[in-house]
Amino acid sequence: MSLALAEILDEAAAGRFPAPDGTTTVVPQPNPRDAGVLAFTAHSVVFTDEDPDWVRSTLAAIDCDALAATMNPRFLVALLDRTGRTHDTTDLLTVAEALPGQPALELREIEDPDHPRVRRARARRDGVRVWATPTGGGVVILGRGVAGRWETAVEVDEAARHRGLGRELARAARHLVPDGSPLWSQQSTGNTRSIRAFQAAGYRPVGAEALMLAPAPQDRAVAPA
Repeated sequence: MSLALAEILDEAAAGRFPAPDGTTTVVPQPNPRDAGVLAFTAHSVVFTDEDPDWVRSTLAAIDCDALAATMNPRFLVALLDRTGRTHDTTDLLTVAEALPGQPALELREIEDPDHPRVRRARARRDGVRVWATPTGGGVVILGRGVAGRWETAVEVDEAARHRGLGRELARAARHLVPDGSPLWSQQSTGNTRSIRAFQAAGYRPVGAEALMLAPAPQDRAVAPA
């Protein structure tokens, strides 16, 4: 019996990955909001409510190395077209263990933020909480994302960059997870500054993720058969 997406993520967080056998696992979406593709070493996971036979036949028709088929633009576009979803970028998926105690960085929680990164987080995560450095310069965001996992993101103002604040915020987030669960974060593969900051804060790369975003209600259309 195949694992649900949440179980696959829990296993990956513990360093236990799907077998590197070149295959693709197809699992149902954990909820209507979240669909997409995860690529681990020589194994991919497609989480969608679309017909698994359609997924496999579409992958088989992609003219590329089978190991790369799930992240090939042709497959991603086919999945987007079929579901009516949108996609921003393919991210590096990273994870870190929670840390005990309070963060060393001084932070204050914001009750009603209007930061663009915060509004974006609320569209993709549940139970979003936000903290900022008291004198400004950076924010750290925490919420439940794909399959209920805890996710974090940080934002550093341009004037406060190149001082290690991104790394400090990413590490502080590890102290803020309320139940001690693993903490996940995605970094765009081209954003090397963010990748370096998160890895310096103890986040380990585990794979790649292409998240498919559900359309707004007014934009939803019937998916092609």
